[in-house]
Amino acid sequence: MRTLTRKGAATRQRIIEGAAAHIREFGVAATTLDDVLAMTATSKSQMFHYFPGGREELLLAVAGYEADRVLDDQRPELGELTSWPAWRSWRDKVVERYRGQGEQCPINTVLSAAGAHTPGARAVLVELMRRWQDEIATGIRHMQRAGEADPGLDADQAASALLAGIQGGVLIHMATGQTTHLEAALDNGIAQLRAGKPSSDR
Repeated sequence: MRTLTRKGAATRQRIIEGAAAHIREFGVAATTLDDVLAMTATSKSQMFHYFPGGREELLLAVAGYEADRVLDDQRPELGELTSWPAWRSWRDKVVERYRGQGEQCPINTVLSAAGAHTPGARAVLVELMRRWQDEIATGIRHMQRAGEADPGLDADQAASALLAGIQGGVLIHMATGQTTHLEAALDNGIAQLRAGKPSSDR
């Protein structure tokens, strides 16, 4: 993407956030470019200046914004996994985040409209999972250095397994409206990380 001025970047971000808000309230099908223009006080020429690919490009940008929100909604806990109580706080933050979101996933909703299997859509999801897994793995490595987790544990693999459990729990939550499976996945995953602690410290 071309480099934007600070003002240009702010305008582009305003359009993205306005589109995201409209989609969250009314859905993708009921959100037109004219709706976004009106909501963000943007001209059509500005819209196509920042999103020359039109609606599809805007939807991918909104999906990227929603992906950022997934991680932002877990902060500061996600970046501070430095003790088992901190891990518990993060666990509660994740459950709270998805319970508050409800049964609809903004990212999936937007990407389905943009074309869920297109390279652009896949790139959004791959990048989100990479960043999320990296942050969990960083927390695991911290616990290993502190002697609170098995030093022989593969941190990346353990983070991958925990993230897979979270995603499975989220999918069941979206289907049933219940967070029971998400909570179980988090509790089980964190318990597995603690399994390598000296028994006197458990």
